[in-house]
Amino acid sequence: MLCAALLLAACAATKSDTGNLVTEEFMIPGPDSGVQLYVRNKRPRDLQAFTPRNVVLFVHGATYPSETSFDLRLDGFSWMDWMAGRGYDVYLMEVRGYGKSSRPPEMDQPADRNPPLVRAETAARDFGAAAEFVRKRRGVPKLTILAWSWGSTVTALYTTQNNDEVERLVLYAPQWIRSAEDVRRRPSGKLGAYRIVKPETALKGRRAGVPAGKSVAPDAWVQAWIRETFATDPVGAKADPPYLRAPSGAILDGREYWSAGKSLYDPAEIRVPTLVVRGEWDAASTADMAQGVYEKLVNAQPRLLVTIPQASHGALMENNRMLLFEAVQRFFEQ
Repeated sequence: MLCAALLLAACAATKSDTGNLVTEEFMIPGPDSGVQLYVRNKRPRDLQAFTPRNVVLFVHGATYPSETSFDLRLDGFSWMDWMAGRGYDVYLMEVRGYGKSSRPPEMDQPADRNPPLVRAETAARDFGAAAEFVRKRRGVPKLTILAWSWGSTVTALYTTQNNDEVERLVLYAPQWIRSAEDVRRRPSGKLGAYRIVKPETALKGRRAGVPAGKSVAPDAWVQAWIRETFATDPVGAKADPPYLRAPSGAILDGREYWSAGKSLYDPAEIRVPTLVVRGEWDAASTADMAQGVYEKLVNAQPRLLVTIPQASHGALMENNRMLLFEAVQRFFEQ
């Protein structure tokens, strides 16, 4: 088994030259009528050559949008900044119902009037539309993909159907079959079209799995994330206190698949180099889950499993984020 654990040594954070970066934003057609998807690009101003190895597309998880995860500037730079500063042409996208992408009309109705919105199959089609846009824009046959949490399920499903369009795949904090104990801890009850998430719930989630007395991120970073994230919901941002609406499709997927002992996709159908990476203290993507995905990636060569020490589910916004950034870049450059 090819497995790696990063050392606990301190890592110097080299800031990107953000002044040399170009940022562009797009609203592109989704795969269904009326759906518009938000895409953001960052790249070095003088970058001229685009290849499957240096064109990267990020996608978010089940609750929060890409823009305040991958492009939240902490201590002066975001993950997108850092990667673009190293010569990458970096994109993020948001599936329908999240961030700046169009919201299904059901999200403007009471949640209990409609079934859960935006399941993984729908999200994978949205992701595919964004991937096609980026490939055509840069004239490349394949992309490198990086996904977080539920986004890992979305992109893994997409990859099983489109291996010839994927150069490399990063599954960061992936979902997988849940333990009986984990299933018991999860809330039950009827799901509406979307969930209402409040700042206190988000803060509790950021602390999940972190040992008592330990800190994984400066409070200023956490508050910046809360402030920026809860400003992305055009309805919830006007409330006091603010709230965020998140489609419930990912939760229903979890109940029908991961909590029921079934996989939503077959990792053996992924035939591209794949990195599985998680934080040591991640309660949402446990070591058993990461190992479970890794062991099933029998046709992904090379495959790599990496643990980021003293990091939780939100490692990209924590003290040890540079260990995550560098582990991913090493995989890209293999």
